[in-house]
Amino acid sequence: MIAGTPKAAEPGRYCPTHYRYAPSVLARLPDLHAGTLYVVGGLYGNAQALERILELADAEPGGATLVFNGDFNWFNIDAETFAAINGAVMQHVALRGNVETEIGGDDADAGCGCAYPENVSNAEVERSNAILVRRRETARALPSVRSQLASLPMHLVAEVASMRLGIVHGDAQSLAGWDYSQDALATPEGVRRMLSQIEAAQVRVIASSHTCLPVALALETAAGRCAVFNNGAAGMPNFRGTRHGVVTRISTRPAPHALYGTRIGAAHVEALAVHYDHARWIEAFLANWPRGSPAHASYFSRLTDGPSYDIRAAMRGSVGYSAGHRPIAHSGRSTR
Repeated sequence: MIAGTPKAAEPGRYCPTHYRYAPSVLARLPDLHAGTLYVVGGLYGNAQALERILELADAEPGGATLVFNGDFNWFNIDAETFAAINGAVMQHVALRGNVETEIGGDDADAGCGCAYPENVSNAEVERSNAILVRRRETARALPSVRSQLASLPMHLVAEVASMRLGIVHGDAQSLAGWDYSQDALATPEGVRRMLSQIEAAQVRVIASSHTCLPVALALETAAGRCAVFNNGAAGMPNFRGTRHGVVTRISTRPAPHALYGTRIGAAHVEALAVHYDHARWIEAFLANWPRGSPAHASYFSRLTDGPSYDIRAAMRGSVGYSAGHRPIAHSGRSTR
């Protein structure tokens, strides 16, 4: 898929040293406790998805604690939506992703900060870098928001039903890490690396995002069941022929409907669909990113038809369907 061999320090593929940390940083007292927790990764500036997530959280008995674990900005280059989304997110718990980190600063060396692996084409990397440049232009008009974004933490530890979980944007070693991508967790080496990180972090679950496609892997170990849940994107379709986002839900109670999930101790760890208003979202997207723009070239097909990725591919190990956790019907249509 890649055109040519990129340099290690090429913008968009380069991972700055200040993005990095050790898994052991998560071996600390919890930063928050919750009965029900939503981990919202990759909202990507979708205001309609944000509306739906807030509705879902409000409908939870006793409400839900929301953690936005980065990249809640991306497509929202109009000043009004940029201000509105960041204003709403800052009322909850937030971590910075590579997008917030890069629009909060002025260093161009990392490009979009995605640290793309080699199976992503050079053209895709270049378009993401161009989106970031345009994204930063809007942010410069709101210096107070930029300052807030730059000061957000990179990781968090939460406790639900006496279970400790780490929340990151990329993986347990880097803000833009790809260790929890569907490709990495399909290899024995990747699984061993994941288990080593969970052990060093002294958690049972790590919730992440960043790689844009969801994957959930739960395994039995000597210390009990542990898992990584990568929600893919809250603000974009994640599966072929669908038009909904995905968030990770961790709760003392099972959700009435979940795409898939597992149980770890008394905690239910699940992927929840976010059925936002697709028509309104496409209208907003096209107003900022018409045909011929870099975001349209990279994302429009996914926004309308979903990626070439099946929900079955996201479920690994002991993650799957169970009574009370059947997926709700997919929306949208497949043209592939």
